[in-house]
Amino acid sequence: MDDVTWLDATGQAQLVRSGEISARELVEHAIGRIERLNPEVNAFIHTSFEKARTVAARGPTGPFAGVPFAVKDLFQQSEGDPYHYGTRFLKDLDWRAPADTWLVSKLRQAGFVLVGRTNTPEIGAWTTTEPDSYGPTRNPWDLTRSPGGSSGGSAVAVATGMVPAAHANDGGGSVRIPASATGLVGLKPTRARISLGPEIGEAWAGMTHESALTRSVRDIAGILDAVGGMAPGDPYTAPPPTRPYTHEVGAPVGRLRVGVQLDHPSRTLDPEVVAAVTATAGLLDELGHIVEVARPAALDEPPAEAQVLMPVFQYLDIVRWGRAIGRPLTADDLDQDNWALGGHGRDVSAVAYLDGLAALHAWCRRVAAWWNHDEEGTGGGRRPGYDLLVTPTLPRLPARLGELRPVPGRPLAGFLASGEYVSFTSPFNATGQPAMSLPLHWSADGLPVGVQFVAAYGREDLLIRLASVLEQARPWADRHPACAG
Repeated sequence: MDDVTWLDATGQAQLVRSGEISARELVEHAIGRIERLNPEVNAFIHTSFEKARTVAARGPTGPFAGVPFAVKDLFQQSEGDPYHYGTRFLKDLDWRAPADTWLVSKLRQAGFVLVGRTNTPEIGAWTTTEPDSYGPTRNPWDLTRSPGGSSGGSAVAVATGMVPAAHANDGGGSVRIPASATGLVGLKPTRARISLGPEIGEAWAGMTHESALTRSVRDIAGILDAVGGMAPGDPYTAPPPTRPYTHEVGAPVGRLRVGVQLDHPSRTLDPEVVAAVTATAGLLDELGHIVEVARPAALDEPPAEAQVLMPVFQYLDIVRWGRAIGRPLTADDLDQDNWALGGHGRDVSAVAYLDGLAALHAWCRRVAAWWNHDEEGTGGGRRPGYDLLVTPTLPRLPARLGELRPVPGRPLAGFLASGEYVSFTSPFNATGQPAMSLPLHWSADGLPVGVQFVAAYGREDLLIRLASVLEQARPWADRHPACAG
């Protein structure tokens, strides 16, 4: 069974189909690793082992039949299981989900066996996973560091081989940040590629996207095929793919025009981060692509009016959960910074909110235009746009645990420090474009450093094609944290 640990989800599913291993054996193996490793890293906060054993014994069907899987404890609910949203008050109430969300139903239909739910920061608002409710999740590459957030628990579950893949979602970088911090593949798909229903049409003005964290490119392609697509009543949907995403793995990429971003107007980058992107640019050049230092000019000019949006979303969560539990939330229910952020949101007028949203939409059009044409064409004309933008995923190495937590007596100080880690990721939540972090570099101290690739709206196919080429050129499958041995 030890040979199974580092197989990806696709590989594990192939073993079940061939009869070389049973779903029950896979699930028991995952349970054993969770019981052994989780006390040290705190990735899982709820387990559902008996349910998983029952499902495995029935012989699940689907492309990932029998493969153990974890669900992040944010947005996506699984019937009868605890759902605490990173909060103390829901934990104290032992709040449980009344039904599966559509995504969870699709995961079950794909054959995944859900073995538990993973840790997440309070209301998903942090780029570290250290909620008061369940304590810190530890990065397995360095147990004194954060695995990022808000999908930190899922990332650690996959990086340590407890499960081969896990659910994640991304409202400002929450798939890509933990992927970078823990050495995984993290794809934020195009807006509405995966439905948020049935209770939610959109979250955070369309900036929150569902996905997964995996160890291989073929896994993220297969999962996207299994769970993607419009559901009844969705307010909008992504352009449908021309063929299954699994067919893009290994498919010809062609010669791409690639812009590379090596700095940030308001952030100092760690030298290891610059080295990661520089090395990736060199590899793309070796592979025959046109590589230039270039990025959309609008990225350096984010709209100030849009700063009101995040506080409004946080206040909306405070109001909605108060309705759900039958009493208004108070400052005692949330951490200091989430409560302060919600207070700012309460004071935003409807006009200011809509003005901020309009400014954000106008800015998004400026950013997205870069993939269509160059703003400064030669001879007064316009030349073809870029196929991809390559950037750091994170501006620096993973933070030490405690560095991004609320600072007593200094409301929002911790939140603002945490927010620095979304510098390269959050713009593409706003534009809705697909963006992927790949584990292409390790620091001198052995910490993974992700590199982000951004494609035009609806072009996950291109990201998957290129990622599968890079996976072969700079393999990462044999890299595992020592504590997961």
